[in-house]
Amino acid sequence: MLTDAANALYAARLAEIKANGLEKSELAMSTAQGARVDAAGRTGLLNLCANNYLGLANHPAMVAAAGAALTRWGFGLSSVRFICGTQDLHAQLEKRLATWLGVEDAILFSSCFDANGGLFETLLDEPDAVISDQLNHASIIDGVRLCKARRLRYRNRDLADLEAQLTASADARVRLVATDGVFSMDGTYADLAGITALARRHGALVMVDDSHAVGFVGPAGRGTAAMQGVAEGVDLLTGTFGKALGGASGGYIAGRRVLIDLLRQRARPYLFSNSLAPSIAAATLVAIDLAESGEDLRSRVHRNAALFRAALTRHGFTPGGDAHPIVPVLLGDARLAKRMAEGLLRRGIYAVAFSFPVVPQGAARIRCQVSAAHEPADLEWAAAQFAAARDEARA
Repeated sequence: MLTDAANALYAARLAEIKANGLEKSELAMSTAQGARVDAAGRTGLLNLCANNYLGLANHPAMVAAAGAALTRWGFGLSSVRFICGTQDLHAQLEKRLATWLGVEDAILFSSCFDANGGLFETLLDEPDAVISDQLNHASIIDGVRLCKARRLRYRNRDLADLEAQLTASADARVRLVATDGVFSMDGTYADLAGITALARRHGALVMVDDSHAVGFVGPAGRGTAAMQGVAEGVDLLTGTFGKALGGASGGYIAGRRVLIDLLRQRARPYLFSNSLAPSIAAATLVAIDLAESGEDLRSRVHRNAALFRAALTRHGFTPGGDAHPIVPVLLGDARLAKRMAEGLLRRGIYAVAFSFPVVPQGAARIRCQVSAAHEPADLEWAAAQFAAARDEARA
């Protein structure tokens, strides 16, 4: 029963969130995902906040594959994988992923959040240690919390601090370094060349969450480690189908076969969650084909990102990031970010303000994400609207 005291407690928390400008709102779209969408009674909004990097979310070939799979394979499996939840499609997708990424094996999860949630407690125990970048995704943070291993953090992309933590944990049975390939709030790349070199020197495993890179970064879209030429030094890759690979749902862990075999036996989100829907598995197979052969799409998304950064710079912004399609416009104040996002919406741009707890206190921003589906002229126009919305919000 929700008592009056509990109701008052939670209502006060909500009021505090709203007063601090940290309230998250949702706009219901009335169209499919794309470079332009209809939402909140507005039509043709320029969408600058989707993870739809390659523009595949409504690709005709993927829609057709999903529809055909519904007819042949059904809507869902009503089961986990080891009972009666494995179809040929799931085994085919795991094999295709492993081949594409150049690893020994892969295992599917209902999301990358679940993949990261099941990884650490399966592979690490009290005698072990996990060393995690301080800006890693929340799913890595939560996954690490679930395991019994010693937990160490190193400063974001600071190799000297990483080495200090590796030295401090030298007595651990197994050490695992965990990092994002691309840090999602900043659009910056992890130095995987440096990380894998240190791991090799100290005898540690390396795990990379490449959700914001797989499909559109590196040769054939294989991700950050492939881009940096150090794929052999990474033991485990986690990633999602919910971003560049069609934008639906589902995730995976790919890597050394002995690790994947153990995860298949012990990872709780795998053992206790329903299998990935057949329509998503079938469409994802098409997405991998499109990504692997999509050099034109990859070139376009990176050209668009460079164009948008340059346009924002001309309008007095200093966009963050490392030449990645994530383009954060750093503002600091959460209320300013919220007002600016509201002004952008009035001007026909769908862009979302990010504030605590999604980013640290005092680091509020509008995170833009550029797609291969965007037109260069629209991005030039958007930069001008950002300047107008900024001036209005500060007035």
